[in-house]
Amino acid sequence: MGGLIAGGTDPADIVATVRRAERADQLAKRHHGITAIAGAEEPENNKQAATGSGVVILGVKPVGIADLAREIGDSLARDTIVISVAAAVSLEQLEAALPAGQPVIRSMPNTPAQLGRGVISVSPGTHCSPAQLQLAKDLLASAGTVVEIPEDQVDALSAISGSGPAYAFYLAEAMADAGVVLGLDRELSLLIARETVAGAGLMLAEAGADAAALRKAVTSPNGTTERAIATFDARGLPAIIADGARAAAERAAEITKQLG
Repeated sequence: MGGLIAGGTDPADIVATVRRAERADQLAKRHHGITAIAGAEEPENNKQAATGSGVVILGVKPVGIADLAREIGDSLARDTIVISVAAAVSLEQLEAALPAGQPVIRSMPNTPAQLGRGVISVSPGTHCSPAQLQLAKDLLASAGTVVEIPEDQVDALSAISGSGPAYAFYLAEAMADAGVVLGLDRELSLLIARETVAGAGLMLAEAGADAAALRKAVTSPNGTTERAIATFDARGLPAIIADGARAAAERAAEITKQLG
């Protein structure tokens, strides 16, 4: 929601439903102009929000998606586009929980979408027309880079872009710890690790940026960076990252099966 508003979506067009009244107050203050309603105040809040909406975004935990879809089904217009941002919930599962023929899109955003710098995948369902898919792309583009992929690639994408911010934060943590081992004050080490990772990310965000080329530009022959990279390679860091991403994708597939 933050990314959509930052990208130009009118807050007055947004109705957000949450469970707790204090959370509704927080959202209304943070995103001035939206309507935020809590379940404690209005038991029918989800149905109320869905009624008359052109696009409905389902953002609860995966285990609650099917129940939520069934709850709002009777409140949806036939051409309302339902977008799920829940990991591991398949299009088949979504379509089974919604009225027959409902346009559905499975999407996987990541947390930088809050800042308008996210990666957001879209995979259209059986009844989603090209025009409806384009409308969803245009809406989500305000929160970052939108990529259309077949559903069988969603788990792989999630393992890279969905979980990827955590990998970057993990790297920053490890860099900060390394600085402390080398004798730096912890607060200073945390600061320089954070700003270094953030600055490198901004360089990668430039149009046409290539990670390998940027790395090589910093890696002088027989220099300090080259020695560090050689150590990473010798310890098998690329393979470790690949194994981690594979484990994330496999876990997403397991959750899909568990959700039935």
